[in-house]
Amino acid sequence: QVQLVESGGGSVQAGGSLRLSCAASGSMYSAYCMGWFRQAPGKEREGVAAIYTRTGSTVYADSVKGRFTISRDNAKNMLYLQMLSLKPEDTAMYYCTEERCPPTLNSASAYSWGQGTQVTVSS
Repeated sequence: QVQLVESGGGSVQAGGSLRLSCAASGSMYSAYCMGWFRQAPGKEREGVAAIYTRTGSTVYADSVKGRFTISRDNAKNMLYLQMLSLKPEDTAMYYCTEERCPPTLNSASAYSWGQGTQVTVSS
């Protein structure tokens, strides 16, 4: 099990971009699948993107396809989420996770969570 620490959140205007980072304290080879989830106030937690760290295969929520890109740097034990063309509806707390494989957007598969980083998109 790895320890996860997110960073990179902030406030941007609609159409802007942010890059979230997640530092894993242990080797990411011990975490074959990792993902990003988000939760807005009053809404259910939503899977955003997930990746199989060994092969790089990915899965995305329909709401972010074509705008968000999940990636990893195994040598640096880092997970990233590049977010482009941000919309107000992307406003949420974003969480990095370690999860069971295959990579899915189901929070029931996640067994380690970071503390979250806030993303706020204004119109």
